[in-house]
Amino acid sequence: MVCAAVFLVIYNIRESDRAGEEASRILSALEEALEKRMEDPENLSFPVRDPLIPEEVVPEMPVEVIDGYRYIGVLEIPGLDLSLPVMEEWDETRLKISPCRYSGSYYTDDLVICGHNYAAHFSAIKWIDIGERVLFKAVDGAVYEYIVTNREVLQPKQVEDMIESEADWDLTLFTCTTGGQTRCAVRCEFIKDPDVL
Repeated sequence: MVCAAVFLVIYNIRESDRAGEEASRILSALEEALEKRMEDPENLSFPVRDPLIPEEVVPEMPVEVIDGYRYIGVLEIPGLDLSLPVMEEWDETRLKISPCRYSGSYYTDDLVICGHNYAAHFSAIKWIDIGERVLFKAVDGAVYEYIVTNREVLQPKQVEDMIESEADWDLTLFTCTTGGQTRCAVRCEFIKDPDVL
């Protein structure tokens, strides 16, 4: 049992280190692609945000393709010194590379982003302070600013509560708690219209 536990700890540390290196490499490529996009003045106009847009007419979020994966932007939490690329859609393979969009859009104020509990990914969000600033830099150059207003622990079967709740959260970040038995959800409110990087 002790050997199995030691092996599991070593495996988790290696996976976390690998995920951090991969996210850092992709982040550099994404930022380079974003700089190139910003050289074209036509990229400086953004679709209007409106949480009441009917689902069938919500504009697609722009993407940047890196290594065959589609990314919608970069999530930054300055207080945690965290900057991570975010993929357009999620599955277990993608989550091992970077955090991913679970549902929603920044255009409709219902974006939900999930990430593994790796030290280099979302582990630290479990201790984020209420009032912390969170930035989402879309690949079209728009920067959406949020503030953390709530942090809660949800059971794995509370999927609907992650996406919808009595309070309409503009941005939700979530990961597994230590041990993986529950989920930590960080709820954020939108505070500033998008600016150019």
